Amino acid sequence: MPEGDTIWRTARGLHDALAGETLVRSDLRVPKLATVDLTGRTVLEIVPRGKHLLMRVEGGLTLHSHLGMDGSWRIQAPGRRPGGGPQHQIRAVLATAGHTAVGYRLPVLDLLRTTDESTVVGHLGPDLLGPDWDAEEAVRRLLADPGRTIGEALLDQRNLAGIGNVYKSEICFMLRVTPWLPIAAFPGPEHLVALARKLLEANKSRAFRITTADARPDRRLWVYGRADKPCRRCGTPVLTADQGPAGQERTTFWCPHCQAGPSPPAVRPTGRYQPPTGPNG
Repeated sequence: MPEGDTIWRTARGLHDALAGETLVRSDLRVPKLATVDLTGRTVLEIVPRGKHLLMRVEGGLTLHSHLGMDGSWRIQAPGRRPGGGPQHQIRAVLATAGHTAVGYRLPVLDLLRTTDESTVVGHLGPDLLGPDWDAEEAVRRLLADPGRTIGEALLDQRNLAGIGNVYKSEICFMLRVTPWLPIAAFPGPEHLVALARKLLEANKSRAFRITTADARPDRRLWVYGRADKPCRRCGTPVLTADQGPAGQERTTFWCPHCQAGPSPPAVRPTGRYQPPTGPNG
């Protein structure tokens, strides 16, 4: 599931492959961009911003994309048949003489003036992996709504950018609080921010996300994706419940024994996933 670390790694791969090169092919397969042709323009840089990707090209243009829940960009050799999914799931093909970048299942793909990037990312809070990361500002934003639950506050990209549902569940478990605890009831929100930063920094260059310090495939995460399985600390079955306002609910994983604080109004045995909407994007 793409979160801030995935976006950072994707941006780096795209930048290494395309930056400084001239596009020899441009195929944007969304209706509003069907007539756009970027061929002949030089790719200047690819920049991550929270969960957003900004591909800046010659002429003052930016191709903005968001991976949503299962989108991806793949880099491959020119002339090779795309292998990241079915052809009908391709939303963008951008090629230079040496590499081809293929975007699959991109729920957001826009072209805008580079000077207008704030219209798509200006609402975001401090970027956990950005060069201008500001921990104090992130804490200030979290505390601006002290009655809000930790889980909802962490997912709100206007507070700090880069945390998704995986890290939300893992951070709350590691700090031994339920995601339904109000921000004001948690002693030291700076610990939330510090742990979030630490986890994303540690994972941004890894092929697989790890929060447990154990790289074995079945041991990488504490609670996320482990509904009904025993908690790694105490053996109590991990529970799941929806969290968030109507229409923006996310499946949350937690251990009812290890994590102190309020419980959700309804618990269910298995998880289901929904695409990000509203402030969570």
